[in-house]
Amino acid sequence: MPIPTSRIGQTTATVTQLGFGGAPLGELFEPVSAERSQSVLEAAWEGGIRYYDTAPFYGHGLSEHRVGHMVREQPRDEYVLSTKAGRILSATKDLSSWKSEMWAGGLPFEITFDYSYDGIMRSYEDSLQRLGLNRVDLLLIHDLDFWFNETEERVVAYLNQLYTSGWRALDELKSTGCIKGIGAGINETGMIPRFFNYVPIDFFICAMPYNLLDQETLDSEFPLCEKHGAGIVIGAAFASGILATGPVEGAYYRYEPAPPEVLDRTGMIQKVCESHGVPLGAAALQFPLYHPVVNATIPGALEPEHVQTNVDWFQHDIPPELWSDLKSEKLIREESPTP
Repeated sequence: MPIPTSRIGQTTATVTQLGFGGAPLGELFEPVSAERSQSVLEAAWEGGIRYYDTAPFYGHGLSEHRVGHMVREQPRDEYVLSTKAGRILSATKDLSSWKSEMWAGGLPFEITFDYSYDGIMRSYEDSLQRLGLNRVDLLLIHDLDFWFNETEERVVAYLNQLYTSGWRALDELKSTGCIKGIGAGINETGMIPRFFNYVPIDFFICAMPYNLLDQETLDSEFPLCEKHGAGIVIGAAFASGILATGPVEGAYYRYEPAPPEVLDRTGMIQKVCESHGVPLGAAALQFPLYHPVVNATIPGALEPEHVQTNVDWFQHDIPPELWSDLKSEKLIREESPTP
């Protein structure tokens, strides 16, 4: 069964509603061999996935190399590719002491934040070379938020750098047809309104805030996107893992071990799903897509079997009663869009 498509915001980029997130192939959780990476990406293509997202940050360039290796062998008009800007990679001067702070592996490159005109342009050109392509479809401002920059002073400084300098590069790339849309990849609520105060963003990739466990973006963020005609791509439909694995020991939530209250809530959601014969992962993957501003969800994968499972979950029939039961038991918010 073909995967349905959706147009990203008001851009001309149309993506499969089930995409592929490239962070795990940058060795976010564990080392991944080149052979396994290729087999995962081939499984995604064979499963009908035609939207691929990556970033220079993922494995310090490794994810872009791996995604590019697969997609550049495919017809260019059959897929949509997004990557990100805002970080510059520079070769480390000391291999013996180099170690990534976030990634289990990755390539030996140091990272510098840069949202200036020159920084955005260099990041874009470097990404094209790592990907082995002459263009990408969508380019996102990456991680200009508190998750990485921590203080109000740093966030404001980078927003001002983007507004006074970097945005000119993004607008130039879009107006000349090098990219079809400009996005922002964010990790928390509160940043969508701030971006709209500075620049006209086409869409956002949300790495956390809208899934079966978290719906706080319904309060103001998603209504604001509707007002501006901006799209949303969900980067964490599984909330970093727990909505795929269930409430097992060691399950991850928001990139950290899930606390007891999240394990308990996930268990209650899973029980409702099972009462309707629906896997928890299927409900988690499909739930965000019912919101009118959401264009796609982009789970990653570490094994070809994970990709096939995601495709199966995406296509699993879910009775409307499941959603009404979750609402009646106050496990998801009443105003959450559902069938």
